[in-house]
Amino acid sequence: MSAGTADDGPKLGDAARAVWGKTDRKGTSPVGWLPLWRHLADAADVAGQLWDHWLGRAVRRRIADELPGGDADGRTLAVWIAGVHDIGKATPAFACQAHALAERMRDHGLDYRRDLIRADRRYAPHATAGQIVLAEWLQDRGWTDPHPYAVIVGGHHGVPPTDEGLDNVRLRPHLLGDPAWQQVQGELLTWMTERSGAGDRLVDWNDVPLSQPAQAALTGLVIVADWIASNEDYFPYVLDSTDTDRLHTGWDLLDLPVPWQPAVPPPSVDERFATRFALPAGALPRPVQRTVAELAETMPAPGMMIVEAAMGEGKTEAALAAVEIMAHRTGASGCYLALPTRATSDAMFGRMLSWLRRLPDTQVGRGDRDVRLAHGKAALNPEYDRLRRTSLPSGIAEDEGGTDIGVHKWLAGPKRTLLSSFVVGTIDQLLFAALRSKHLVLRHLGLAGKIVVIDEAHAYDVYMGRFLDRALEWLGAYGVPVIVLSATLPANRRAELLEKYDNGRLGPIPRPTWRDRGKPRVDPYAPLRTDLRYPLVTVSTADRGGTAVSCADSGRGVEVQVQRLPDDVPALADLLRDRLTDGGCALVVRNTVARVQETAAALRAALGPDTPVSVAHSRFMAVDRAAKDRWLRDTFGPPGTGSRPHRHVVVASQVAEQSLDIDFDLLVTDLAPVDLVLQRIGRLHRHPRDGRPARLTTPTCWITGADWTTEPPQPVSGSRRVYQPAALLRSAAVLLPHLDSTPLRLPSDIAPLTQSAYGDAPLGPPSWQPAMLEAEAKQRDEITAKELKADGFRLPEVAEPGVPLTGWLSGGVGDADERVAQGHVRDTDAESLEVLLLVRTADGLTLPAWIDGGGVPVPTASLPRWPLPRMIARCTLPLPRSMTAADVIDDVIADLERRHDLGAWQDNPWLAGELVLDVDADGAATVAGFDLHYDPTEGLRVGRATT
Repeated sequence: MSAGTADDGPKLGDAARAVWGKTDRKGTSPVGWLPLWRHLADAADVAGQLWDHWLGRAVRRRIADELPGGDADGRTLAVWIAGVHDIGKATPAFACQAHALAERMRDHGLDYRRDLIRADRRYAPHATAGQIVLAEWLQDRGWTDPHPYAVIVGGHHGVPPTDEGLDNVRLRPHLLGDPAWQQVQGELLTWMTERSGAGDRLVDWNDVPLSQPAQAALTGLVIVADWIASNEDYFPYVLDSTDTDRLHTGWDLLDLPVPWQPAVPPPSVDERFATRFALPAGALPRPVQRTVAELAETMPAPGMMIVEAAMGEGKTEAALAAVEIMAHRTGASGCYLALPTRATSDAMFGRMLSWLRRLPDTQVGRGDRDVRLAHGKAALNPEYDRLRRTSLPSGIAEDEGGTDIGVHKWLAGPKRTLLSSFVVGTIDQLLFAALRSKHLVLRHLGLAGKIVVIDEAHAYDVYMGRFLDRALEWLGAYGVPVIVLSATLPANRRAELLEKYDNGRLGPIPRPTWRDRGKPRVDPYAPLRTDLRYPLVTVSTADRGGTAVSCADSGRGVEVQVQRLPDDVPALADLLRDRLTDGGCALVVRNTVARVQETAAALRAALGPDTPVSVAHSRFMAVDRAAKDRWLRDTFGPPGTGSRPHRHVVVASQVAEQSLDIDFDLLVTDLAPVDLVLQRIGRLHRHPRDGRPARLTTPTCWITGADWTTEPPQPVSGSRRVYQPAALLRSAAVLLPHLDSTPLRLPSDIAPLTQSAYGDAPLGPPSWQPAMLEAEAKQRDEITAKELKADGFRLPEVAEPGVPLTGWLSGGVGDADERVAQGHVRDTDAESLEVLLLVRTADGLTLPAWIDGGGVPVPTASLPRWPLPRMIARCTLPLPRSMTAADVIDDVIADLERRHDLGAWQDNPWLAGELVLDVDADGAATVAGFDLHYDPTEGLRVGRATT
């Protein structure tokens, strides 16, 4: 049956049934188009299925609680708004795009002036037109302010219209059509209103000031429904079946996983940890883990929990235990684990899978748990790639434990990063939720049904923190439980995080009025700003302020000797030669990659072959970096994880300070902000270990990277480029009493040191004060500048209920891909630029010979055959800031583009848009005045080319 015969469809007039909604993009349909009424019905039906079978209980409740009819109203509203989302297509501005179909509509009385419409149609994209059509239709039915509902239609292509955009359409009513068009629009809207059951509800909804979070969540749901209903694989352009058959066929083909419904957790904390985690025989939860689990049962839900405990205390396991408890209490259907870097995300992904495999399956007959690793190089993670490439129809792979865990193919598509139930990724994915960008509502929809865990919260600078604050406000407004983990969180930041979340959960603190004159301002978060107890778990209260609960440490306390060391490689070599006489493993942490490489080269020359020296930093190819991280964990991990060498020195950058369970006998570190110094110390004597060499039985950290003979100490130039000089000086000041004398007591000294370093009180001897005051003044100015820069692209705060999302994303970054978006949420003086490193030979390019499968020729005149594109993508290499600064990056890109014509690669998702850095057989290349050399064990070295 063709799409346009008079017998098709509901009881609509011929003109309404003639309006076209979709044209065949694949060229496979015998009909070639789909009437608008059919697409609207498909979208409405899909929205109902999404509400019933895919959307988690927490999101449904967030929407439904605003409506007088509860869950039934929420479902009806979702179905109705999805069923009218494309009403803007019943306008001349849209219809004119398909001449033959528009002529057919003209035959049914839907006429328009072609020249006038085509000249102005750019002012009326169909989503904007649809918002106006729906709003005016509702106003005709007595609605006072329909735009909080109509804007969902206006935003269903990813960006809500602006007031200016709406006015442009209102000033050109010919774009919406004459009375004949208005008759058809009203007919379609009335039909869908009755079909969805919304006819009896519109009067009551008129009195509901729909909140912005509800508007955003509904917009995201409509987008998902529209995308599914627009997919010809699921809903082809044929009308030879009933509504029910068509829906069930398409829905079954899509095969979305059901939302996670956690079982009732075991009643005792001991049993909970024993069944969910691979604990050693007889091991019991540590005090902080027990406290977290107990508070998760009793704290307000939703709410925020902030866990501060020493490195290695099991904060991750505590957070996952809390996720299960909070999900059962709140109806959350998954979680998002946010980590600082790709490497830490990869490590966490395996831990999350291990936890998921131990959860009891609560879905009768359906134990699907769809997972996602969310960062730019996720497909290079072997475990994730195995799940991603499953051949089962739903994309869910059978796991060893009987529960289906995998990557759903449709949910793994672009812009759907956070729609899977269980997601591990970089903090960027959460920060993007506060970035004004297209399809932001899909991120919000994904987060709204989850519990969010933010690991290493101390690792985010002022600029990133600005986006994090706004993201937390929106999470609070959605009612998303949030768990924050840190070993070294400043007390003031603890209070700020909770306050931002409460601003969304409870609304912002009212500004004082004239009646408040003379009354003292009460800061409900003041106690949190001065609480120096440690370990500490802070949770939301029913009102503002929060409450902090101290818990015992695990008895794993240690005293660490802290010594100063001149910034002199011979002095470092002498120290290592002396301390490693009887063997041992030492970690040397430098603040820049250049210092890592220079130090490693000098130590090899000084220590000789009996003391192997390795490096670890960020300037490796992706495949080599992954291998380096695995080697670190396997070689220097907990007792029993690998074959620990008799003697070894690792020189590393900041990659060694976060989320790597590695254990060294001796630590040397550049001076850094004190919280990062403490993180690095967390890699020193991390685990009880028999047989440490006698010279290394006392944990000792040597602080270098500064001239200790000056007043105050002068950090090396590289450190001053990476960190604020004021933060370095305050770190030196709080460490001063411990240098060469009083040992650090961990974990008891962590909180006092961190809070002092990040407090306002003067630190250090009187002779230091002029330099410190100057550095702190400069830091304040730079913080203000960074905050203003971040605010240029930051999402507005949550408005009062009833304020529509109109103009919500105005002035944003548009349809930015992940790399562009990341550049807006991370502060850097230089753009990030990654290249694909390949080897140049006389016969053309090849994969580097040292990687698995290396030496294979790489064609550039044609598209490489699978699996070669994935193997090429594993060769991604970040270039240093010296090559991506504003004054040189254009020359670098131009030089790389001139080397190879990669036009044949542009249709491949792994290779499109990439640049190739070709090196010779020795790993050398010259690019735009820079000499480069790559070595698989040393990484990339860069210097200015000599003339």
